[in-house]
Amino acid sequence: MVAMSGGSVDAVETPGGPRFGRHVVELDDGHRVGFAVAGHGVPVVVIHGFGTEARMYAQPLARLAALGLRVVAIDAPGHGDTQPARSREPTVADVAALLVRALDQLGVEHAVLAGHSMGGRLATEVAAADPARALAVVLVNAIVGAPWDRIQDAMRGSPIALAGFSRRFWLETAATVPWTDPRQSLKLGWRSARSMIGHLARPWESARAAQVVTRSGPSVEALDRLARSGVPLVAMHGDRDRIVPLATARDAVVRTGGELVVVRGGGHSWLLRCPETMPAIVEDLLSGTLGAAFDRAGLDLARDPVALERACCAPGAPIGNYGRADRVPLARHSPRFEWRREPAA
Repeated sequence: MVAMSGGSVDAVETPGGPRFGRHVVELDDGHRVGFAVAGHGVPVVVIHGFGTEARMYAQPLARLAALGLRVVAIDAPGHGDTQPARSREPTVADVAALLVRALDQLGVEHAVLAGHSMGGRLATEVAAADPARALAVVLVNAIVGAPWDRIQDAMRGSPIALAGFSRRFWLETAATVPWTDPRQSLKLGWRSARSMIGHLARPWESARAAQVVTRSGPSVEALDRLARSGVPLVAMHGDRDRIVPLATARDAVVRTGGELVVVRGGGHSWLLRCPETMPAIVEDLLSGTLGAAFDRAGLDLARDPVALERACCAPGAPIGNYGRADRVPLARHSPRFEWRREPAA
């Protein structure tokens, strides 16, 4: 069974959308973790890709929060306002443990765990290590699955393979910019510049963050643990990704019995190129896979969003103190990309 969707959101001007508030939380050992928060409702924890930070995703995530969700976008260690993992040779498990501690500090007990590229691997690791916390896992062009593990092994063993991957990475990065939309290009350029300045100022932190990816073990182990836990998984993936092939997402959904959403014409960072598409897909999934996951957890989306948020957090959770009360004009247009949903065979 294949469900076809796309271009289903009419262009409308909403009276106001939630504005992200950026914050830093200090863990018990003094480790500082940066994050951004917007909206109210069931928490959705989002982890960005390598070399970026939470603010890069402000446009699509603001639209996601406008659906009635509490979006918590966390800076991964060595990115944005989050200090690097303190291990001498940090692993994916070390980073996942740090993110779990941050969620504990904020009082987020149950959430959808989502991640783009590297962030998808981290979201998978967090859910596999702490399945009771995960209402569902949403992967966006994530570096998980047997095909990615083979690419990673090849890069470790061959400088030629690493050089080829680097070339594709920069080509794909350039392709993310919507050159025919100057306004969107300017917004992406401004946010990218801020992230790049941070990496140039602290290159040693970027190098340690890169080690987490290059030295990580097979991702299929985390996927298999996730499958045994029964946590629902959705993989969104562009079919023109030159960095992480679509086969990685297919492998992930087959291993976990999840659902695949193929974004037609989407590259590696399609959610940045068009900020409307990912929220539109999530809105579609709220009447499907994600809605079913919420139902199993006893979360009725017809309830007050603040009540839903409290049901997913510890009593008096600090996360309730973060965010911004003001709202900004938020225009929603039809998504540029079409997509199709493919349940696992």
